[in-house]
Amino acid sequence: MARPPAYAIWTQFAPSRDKGLTIQEQLVRFFRREVANGALRPGIRVPASRALAQELKLARGTVSGAYERLAAEGFLVTRHGFGTLVAGTPLKSQPVKAKPPFSTERAGSGRARELMKASPRQTHADWPLTPGVPALDAFPFALWARLNARFHRRQSAADLAYSEPLGYGPLREAIAAYVGAARGIISSPENVLVTTGTQAATFIAALVVADAGEGVFVEDPGYDGTRLALRLANLRIVATRVDEEGLDIADGRSRDPTARLAVVSPSHQFPTGVVMSLARRLALIEWARDAAGYIIEDDYDSEFRYDGEPVASLKALDGVHGRVLYVGTLSKVLAPGLRLGFLIVPDELVDAARAVRTALDRQVSLPLQATVAEFIGNGHLGQHIRKLRLLYAERRAALLDALESAGAGMFHISGAATGVHVLCELPGGIDAAAVARKARARRIGVEALAAYTLRKDVPRCPALLLGFANTPARVMRPAVACVIDATREREEKPCRKPKSATHDHIRI
Repeated sequence: MARPPAYAIWTQFAPSRDKGLTIQEQLVRFFRREVANGALRPGIRVPASRALAQELKLARGTVSGAYERLAAEGFLVTRHGFGTLVAGTPLKSQPVKAKPPFSTERAGSGRARELMKASPRQTHADWPLTPGVPALDAFPFALWARLNARFHRRQSAADLAYSEPLGYGPLREAIAAYVGAARGIISSPENVLVTTGTQAATFIAALVVADAGEGVFVEDPGYDGTRLALRLANLRIVATRVDEEGLDIADGRSRDPTARLAVVSPSHQFPTGVVMSLARRLALIEWARDAAGYIIEDDYDSEFRYDGEPVASLKALDGVHGRVLYVGTLSKVLAPGLRLGFLIVPDELVDAARAVRTALDRQVSLPLQATVAEFIGNGHLGQHIRKLRLLYAERRAALLDALESAGAGMFHISGAATGVHVLCELPGGIDAAAVARKARARRIGVEALAAYTLRKDVPRCPALLLGFANTPARVMRPAVACVIDATREREEKPCRKPKSATHDHIRI
């Protein structure tokens, strides 16, 4: 008896013991894939389970179980007198038409294609000197597991329903208390919105205070994640100069006098490491009040300051005027993979923020929120930050020592007083992007400053970002040696750096 036509396709199935999947699961996935690519068309009869099991040398139960799953999912149907068929109406015989050539240039919407062009670089957290990554080896795994298990032991059916879009009540209370003690921000839990990280908080804030097409001042150079969030909100990016005092609001106003929104990281500007001067902070707040505008403050890694006293946040300076929306995150004190941040909004924007959040992803995972609420509320966050400050200070010192001993005065280091990375200016004439590519080819995660720059009319010295938080002290010297080897291939006379008003610049 002739075999059904599906035999030729099924016999192409080649199970693997190394995929981490059962043979039955591999068989089910193989069937779905062949249906998707058109090899198994509607109306085709599939072999009987016994016959196919013999052909493939599998247990009949494996094949029968796969058929049952596929039938339950609607891929197979059984018809009396016909056997088991691929579901769907059989296609009439028609001449095969050539498919039009697929163009990747038109794949996706115009907005998506713009975002694809602007997508940030891939981060390799395990590579030495990768900026923006905290000490993942210091994560409190055992404590975290206990707190998480405690929530699941006591959770009720009500916890599985939709909850308040602004976030879990106890977590919002803990965040309000934390920013009050750590950053001097007087806030009610009702003003706190829990988000899935900094970008989500920035996106929500932008949707709350600005309409599509409006201009927004962004730092240049600046964090590309912020720009992506603002592009997604359909706002018009106004690249605004950052100098040794931080964002220059006068430069932004000269480029777009109508803009009413600014996004800044004043406590530790990314990527330059500059701390915004008090004069600039007050000028920025005055601009927001006069323009009836708003400021989104990204308080980037302000917890980690090694020289001098912590700098006051814009939100605290703004007081009761309500012109600042404050963005915070746990990415640098715990782990970016948790995807947990928060947004603090003025009283008059709470309802608008709730409405925007409801229209987006509604809420953050409740077990995560509950675990973090206990972690903060029981004092574990404060203890963890104190531990990280000591660890980061040690790793920072190891990085600076490695640069000083091996660099022989080649570099100018800035941004070292705060945060989890330093900016390393290279001698003039060196292509920092090329140096970064060579270093990354050796699995050293440094990044070029130029990758974060929008405007080309502002001359800048070539520079690299060197992260130290997730790099053990013992690894610093060999990692720095790789960077120096890549740099010394072309060394020319150093560029001249303007005098800085800050105290955290080190000549080595």
